[in-house]
Amino acid sequence: MASRLRVGCCGFARKLEEYARHLDAVEVQQTFYRPPQVRTAQDWRRRVPQDFVFTLKAWQLITHPPTSPTYRRLGRTLPASRLDRYGSFAPTEEVQEAWALTLEVARALEASVVVFQCPTSFRPTPQNVENLQRFFRTAPRAGLAFAWEPRGPWPADLVKRLCQELDLVHCTDPFVAESVHGAFRYYRLHGRGGYRYRYTDGDLRELRDRCTAPAYVMFNNVSMWEDALRFQELARGSGFDPRGRV
Repeated sequence: MASRLRVGCCGFARKLEEYARHLDAVEVQQTFYRPPQVRTAQDWRRRVPQDFVFTLKAWQLITHPPTSPTYRRLGRTLPASRLDRYGSFAPTEEVQEAWALTLEVARALEASVVVFQCPTSFRPTPQNVENLQRFFRTAPRAGLAFAWEPRGPWPADLVKRLCQELDLVHCTDPFVAESVHGAFRYYRLHGRGGYRYRYTDGDLRELRDRCTAPAYVMFNNVSMWEDALRFQELARGSGFDPRGRV
C-alpha cells in the first residue's frame, strides 16, 4: 500500500488558488505572528479543494516570550506590567486566551495539525517541563493533532517521554534530528545550514527514504516552492500517494 504523504510550504509561496492547484497542503504562518480573523480563515477554506489540508503554527504568545524579535510583527504593544505572563506555555489567562484564538482559526480552516514551535531559549528546565505538561494536558484539542518542535538542548529520551505522555508528534527537520515519537512524521525543512539553502536531488532522495511512515513534509527555505514541487514529483515516481489523507 502506498505511503501517505502531504507536501507543502511553510507559508503561501503563491496566491492561494495557484498554490492549491500544485500542492495539497500548507502550513499557515500568520497564526504565529498575528492570527487572521476567523472570516478570513473561512474564506481560505472555501477557496481550496475539499482534500486540501491546512496546518498552522500556534500563536507566539503561547510559545515565545515577549523578548523574542518575532513580537515585532504582533501588531500591538503588550502591557509592560504583564510581559511575564506570555510565552513558555505559562499557566496564565493570557496564554489560555491565545490558545482559544488559535483554536478558533484552526477550526475555521478545518486544520489537521497545530505546530508548537519553541524558541531555543525554551530549555528543558523543571519549570518549562511543568508548564508544557500542564498546557498540553488541559488545552482543548477539538480533534486536532499537536506537533511539538523543540529546539535547543532537549535530550531525545525526555522529548520521547513527553510526547508519549502528552500525545504529541515530535516535529523535526529530518536533516538535523530524528523524530522520536508520533503516529506520523511532521518534517519542517529549514535548509541545510540556513534559509538560503536549495535542496539538491540527492537531498530529496534522502528525504524520500526517510518517509517510511505517513508524513507531512513542509519546506521552509528560500526555494521552498520549487523544492516542494520537485519533492512531490519524486515522491509520485517512487510509489508514494502525495494526496493521501494523513
